[in-house]
Amino acid sequence: MRDVAALDAALRRYAAEHPDEQATVGRFLELLAQGASAFHRDHLPGHFTASALVLDRDLTRVLLTHHRKLNIWIQLGGHADGDLDLPRAAQREAVEESGLADVVLAGPSIVDVDIHRIPPHGREPGHDHYDVRYAFLADPGERLVVSDESHDLAWVPVERLGEYSREVSLHRAVRKALRIAPTAVTVGNP
Repeated sequence: MRDVAALDAALRRYAAEHPDEQATVGRFLELLAQGASAFHRDHLPGHFTASALVLDRDLTRVLLTHHRKLNIWIQLGGHADGDLDLPRAAQREAVEESGLADVVLAGPSIVDVDIHRIPPHGREPGHDHYDVRYAFLADPGERLVVSDESHDLAWVPVERLGEYSREVSLHRAVRKALRIAPTAVTVGNP
């Protein structure tokens, strides 16, 4: 399975670039060893998800969604739903959740990884999302369409990120995504 091998290699590169995160990446690699079933939402106690850190082309704003179930501002993204190509899954989720037609992968590298607990909801038990995050670029002038999964969408100036979210992993991921920029931009603290 070419996509599994590609993700394995990408996770190992990420671990080499972020040695302080090797234990977390080890957990991702253990999940990946479980095969294609780990890319489906019914794989419990955890499964892969893919997030899109959508930045404007000037790298001064990030697109956030006010998530309906979680009731917090976060990046776009969601379940892989069997797609072993996580950058493609992240792009699909970004388009579905924002209505943007032109969401372009900024680079093939993983920007961030995060394991977070999803609380029980209805008949769905609590479980872990093994989130692999990628950076994308989009035009903030393009019309946004709020999906059923959100209360709202907003292009947030990165220096004001702390006004929208205290999620440490979101701030960390945005800082990493901005490293694709030729010039540094300061992210507002949580």
